[in-house]
Amino acid sequence: MTKARLLRLSVVLVSIFMILLIIVYWDNVGTAHFYLHTSFSRPHSTGVITAGEDWDALPDVDEFLTKLLSSSLRQNSSIPRNTENLLIQGSNRPVVSNLEENVRGYDWSTHKDRNNLDQEKLQVERQRTLREFCANSSFTFPTKERSFDDIPNYELNHLIVDDRHGIIYCYVPKVACTNWKRVMIVLSESLLEQGVPYRNPLDIPREHVHNSSTHLTFNKFWRRYGKFSRHLMKIKLKKYTKFLFVRDPFVRLISAFRSKFELQNEEFYRRFAVPMLKLYSNHTNLPTSVSEAFGAGLKVSFSDFIQYLLDPRTEKMTPFNEHWRQVYRLCHPCQIDYDFIGKLETLDEDAAYLLQLLKVDRLLRFPPSYRNRTASSWEDNWFAKIPLAWRQQLYKLYEADFVLFGYPKPENLLKD
Repeated sequence: MTKARLLRLSVVLVSIFMILLIIVYWDNVGTAHFYLHTSFSRPHSTGVITAGEDWDALPDVDEFLTKLLSSSLRQNSSIPRNTENLLIQGSNRPVVSNLEENVRGYDWSTHKDRNNLDQEKLQVERQRTLREFCANSSFTFPTKERSFDDIPNYELNHLIVDDRHGIIYCYVPKVACTNWKRVMIVLSESLLEQGVPYRNPLDIPREHVHNSSTHLTFNKFWRRYGKFSRHLMKIKLKKYTKFLFVRDPFVRLISAFRSKFELQNEEFYRRFAVPMLKLYSNHTNLPTSVSEAFGAGLKVSFSDFIQYLLDPRTEKMTPFNEHWRQVYRLCHPCQIDYDFIGKLETLDEDAAYLLQLLKVDRLLRFPPSYRNRTASSWEDNWFAKIPLAWRQQLYKLYEADFVLFGYPKPENLLKD
């Protein structure tokens, strides 16, 4: 009799525990607007790699979570009316207070003279190039062979998730990431102004855009989902639309140098410029503030910057800063099947096409690009005083980014 009662009591307790677990889990998921549906899909016949293609069968826990969530959550196809009706018709020129944006300015032209690129074929080619080199055993680079499960959690903090529309964006600094983050904030409604979500990307102040607390990233999954984190990441990577934007690696380095060392930046002066000036320019007793250093004519040269990147001590002390870290280390393109690969060189066309594919082009438009964007034609001038051996070493350091994303090898910089 006692055993029967204990058995019944155990069944009741286990049932209560499971109910509580589901309630707590549902509450966490609900607060994140966990929509498993992605609005972005293309026929297999196009050759474009679709989300989740070639994935192994999901573990049992993933199947359980997928069924649990899919059974009750709304699909993304029904966008709330109050959101859909808020079409962004364009905006007045923003009040620009940030020094970097003052220096660069905005391009408000319509670019009607640009070639009408065949975007679908372009995406097929970009993804084919990426997949071929990821699968090519003769082409190697660090971390290429590891699996997604082997990627440390802290290396996933560049993957921003919008659960409302089923989108994952891997941001790459110096590749229009400020404006793409603004777009993600608008879509996910993750930032409010006087209790109302932002509707126009350009209305979002720059300091809020780069505030990590504004974005839901994979790096934050551990706090929200605990032991289910990796399983949920895989589900979202399978179901969601994943995109990134890239740029010619050497031009990206020039852009990073310009914005972080030619403009007064207190943080980068103390963390990076001071050590560079001491190590490579033999300066001592440097000013404590960037304004004093600039006033005294003490600035990091592009040569100092290249020496810093090539110095084996740099990575031993601390990993590359995100502004010059390789894209393959930021976004793990051989572990994650990206559905869309945009390039800064074709930003306007790529952005418009992507927003169409995501079916959010009626909600917003991509902010205008910078007028005097760092150009590829500048490479010869910037690298003219850099020794040939350094240029060759630098190419090897960034070779994976050149090859994976289809950028031609800069032969003119790598030969006498």
